[in-house]
This record gives sequence, C-alpha cells and structure tokens, in this order.
Amino acid sequence: MRMLALVLLMAVWSSSAYAGLTKQQLDNVGLAPPEGARVSMTLEFQDMNGNETSLGHAIDGRPTVLLPADFTCTEICGPALTIVASALQQTGLAAGRDYSVVVFGIDAGDDPAAARRFVGGQVGGPGVSVLIGSQTAIDHLTTTIGYRFETDGQNSAVAHPAAFVTLTPDGHVSHAFSSLGLQPFDLKLGLLEAGQGGIGGLRSRIALLCYGFDPVHGIYTRRVDFALKLGCAFTVVLLAMAITIMCRRSRRTGMIA
Repeated sequence: MRMLALVLLMAVWSSSAYAGLTKQQLDNVGLAPPEGARVSMTLEFQDMNGNETSLGHAIDGRPTVLLPADFTCTEICGPALTIVASALQQTGLAAGRDYSVVVFGIDAGDDPAAARRFVGGQVGGPGVSVLIGSQTAIDHLTTTIGYRFETDGQNSAVAHPAAFVTLTPDGHVSHAFSSLGLQPFDLKLGLLEAGQGGIGGLRSRIALLCYGFDPVHGIYTRRVDFALKLGCAFTVVLLAMAITIMCRRSRRTGMIA
C-alpha cells in the first residue's frame, strides 16, 4: 500500500505541474453566442499577404463560415480545419458564390507566414479569407460571437473551443457548430438558413476544448496518459493482492489436506 500511495502522489504531482490553467479558467472556455450578436463589418485585419482588409470585405455580402483558429496550434486546429474544409466541399455549394469563409487567428502574435503554414492549401480561392488581427480586433470579434479562450503562458498554449459560427450576410451570428463530428448536411442547412437571415442553434454552449489534444495518440493526451498510468498502478496492486491472497489460501488448503 505504501508503494501505491507513492505512485499516486507522483502521478498527481506530475499532472499538477503540467496544468498551466486552473479549473475555473478552463470552465470559462467555450462558445456561447449571445442573443442578437452581430459582428462589426469595419473591424480591420491583414490577409495572408500582409494586405490591409476589413471583416466586411471578407464577408462580402454572403452567408459566412467564421472560424477562429490558433495558427501555431499543432494539435487539433489543423485537423479541425480539414474537417470543415471537407464538409464544405460536400455541401455542393461554392465558395465565392454561395458563401464566404473567414478563418481568423486568435493569437495577435501570429504573422502572415504562420497563417500560410497553418492553412497549408486546405482552403483558398475566391470567397476565402485568412485574417490576422490586432489584440483589439481579436478581442472585439471573439467577445461579439461569445468565443471565450484562455492563454496558458506556462506551456505556450491556448485553450479554446473547437467550434465556429455561421453569419448572415449582414453579420448576425446565425448558428454555432462544433468543428469535430461536423456533418456536411448540417453545415449546408446552416449556410442556407444564414443566407436567408435565419438565426438558430445558439442555445447550447459548445465547450469541447483544444488544449492538450494529440490527434495521433488521442484526446487530452497528458490527462489520458495520467489516467492510464493511474489505472495501471491500481491494476498492478490489485493483481499483486489477488496473487497474495490466492497463495495464502493455497497454502492453508495444503496444510489442511
């Protein structure tokens, strides 16, 4: 039992040492658009070539997929972009004609080069904009759509929801979607409704986090790793106890016989 206590203590210590954000901070992360939310068309950004542009110019009077992203995220943001891009292709709608796509960075420290590396050719062409903004512009836009994230300076990471919204042509938030498990039909319906000025699907808060996620090894890798190690420790101890009990019973049976 002393060995078990030592293993548990070491596991808890290592887990606490990794956590750069408190539970309260993580609980604050999520996407919950407020009722009547409407983005400002005059917000200024830069595109991937460093040219000045505005959010209104990127939306260009079309229903829009507005996707926040951490351009330096190596965990879930890239796969999430792939899922969204694939779903858009399967809708049968055309970017630049039926809808616009606006991907914007949530880290003001990112530059156009980081944006280009992040996109990696997955999205592009008419009707698609990848934007870099100042902290003021980012805070204004994320606050407007109810997108809350936390920066973990200790581990150089950003905890943010794996989610996005669709906008009506005049900038009202129409629907909120999770980037993972996205269905093309749902996205198509959301864009068509947004194009007609429809607003719905905003009641539920989306809190699936991109924080400590590794698409190769699984969700929340270090936390899962901690849980697995903990489970293994319990299993080893239980097996040892079971073997000890069986041996003692075997000896007693032999002595009785």
